[in-house]
Amino acid sequence: MEEACGVFAVLAGEQPVANLAYFGLYALQHRGQESAGIAVFNQGKVRLHKDMGLVSQVFDQDVLARMPGDLAIGHNRYSTTGSSRVCNAQPVVLMTRLGAFALAHNGNLVNARELRELVDDGQAEFTSTTDSELIAFAVQQAVDRGLDWTAAIEAALKLCRGAFSLVIGTPDGLFAVRDGHGIRPLVFGTLGDSASGHWVVSSETCGLEIIGARYVDDVQPGELVRFALGSSEPQRRRWSEEPNRLCVFEMIYFARPDSQFFGESLYSYRQRIGRTLARESCVDADLVIGVPDSGIPAAIGFSQESGIPYGDGLIKNRYVGRTFIQPTQAMREAGIRVKLNPLPDVLAGKRLIVIDDSIVRGTTSRKLVVALRDAGATEVHMRISSPPVTHPCFYGIDTDTQDQLIAAQMTLEQIKDHLKVESLAYLSKEGMLEAAKAESGHFCSACFDGQYPIPMDEKLLSSKLMMEPAGIAARS
Repeated sequence: MEEACGVFAVLAGEQPVANLAYFGLYALQHRGQESAGIAVFNQGKVRLHKDMGLVSQVFDQDVLARMPGDLAIGHNRYSTTGSSRVCNAQPVVLMTRLGAFALAHNGNLVNARELRELVDDGQAEFTSTTDSELIAFAVQQAVDRGLDWTAAIEAALKLCRGAFSLVIGTPDGLFAVRDGHGIRPLVFGTLGDSASGHWVVSSETCGLEIIGARYVDDVQPGELVRFALGSSEPQRRRWSEEPNRLCVFEMIYFARPDSQFFGESLYSYRQRIGRTLARESCVDADLVIGVPDSGIPAAIGFSQESGIPYGDGLIKNRYVGRTFIQPTQAMREAGIRVKLNPLPDVLAGKRLIVIDDSIVRGTTSRKLVVALRDAGATEVHMRISSPPVTHPCFYGIDTDTQDQLIAAQMTLEQIKDHLKVESLAYLSKEGMLEAAKAESGHFCSACFDGQYPIPMDEKLLSSKLMMEPAGIAARS
């Protein structure tokens, strides 16, 4: 799985806001590696720089030095709606009767076709194929009808259906928004003391911490928050009342382990799900290893609960990003070793319990098992710190159609045979929620159970829900 995007914004007078946004996006790089962009407001004008690549590839000090101002909107992208092209990079910048604004979006709309028809007034000049641009056009048109920024944003939001966490820069200040269910995260904090009125908004708390900002609160589901430069308190209003449905995969995999959710780091949660997994499906073995990076906290928790030693059996190449250079056939067959390399002197002769966060298609897991056996492992027992992924996501995660999801096609025993492991077990849905110390209704877990919280057009559903699942999903 790949996540959709990271968004970041900083509103601060006499501060290098472009540089601060750069570091914020750097901390959120895990949320998207296809493109990066920053828009900076300075004396009524907006300067935008965006391109394909990692944050460190798109920006250098010369570029940032040419972007002075007091408000910056930043974005990292991994494509869901809209292909991977520079025209689809964000932020989106449009002009209105009240001046220019910039919008950055994390999530995915499920009514993008309908929204395009609504905003296509014959004058809209579409430059991308993203749903994010459609939201921006809806805001632009509402402003040009005579509404102020707050009313215009709220009017645009009521046309949108799906998952969206937004940061919007305007001449009237900074706005932060979450959809009614709060499917994607969004937090805010202060830069310096609260009296300074310097504000930062980020997809995760790690974006605040990298620039020394102090966490204040989450933008709540269905909340629209306005930050004004110099104001010690933001203006907060609810524009939507829906049940909370944070994406549970944010906690299991997507968000950084040092980010804070519900008052604790995700590292602590991921250790707990490892402990739960050990209680549910321990097996006699010599060593527990985690698949870097997201499988490691759960592997440590599994080891602590089971008493089986933990070891680093896989080394990750941390400098592997997206590449357009195709490897040779022999390298392709080696596959997983571009990113993960096993340690034979740790693994040889060992019965292994391998902890990973999920299995989507099964291709990577199968190659990993081959690499572990080549390194001398005598047994491989796979344990997954989430339930089986049986349904595609429509809310900002790039999953395949259902016929590509291995757990929708095969039974547990068939997946075990396909991966060529001695045993296979997944974390139960009940165990996942117990570890979160929350009610099941607090999360969106549609990828595990098909219970989508936001109604969708049948055409959209059928585009990914190719058939009734024949595998694990059919038995749950």
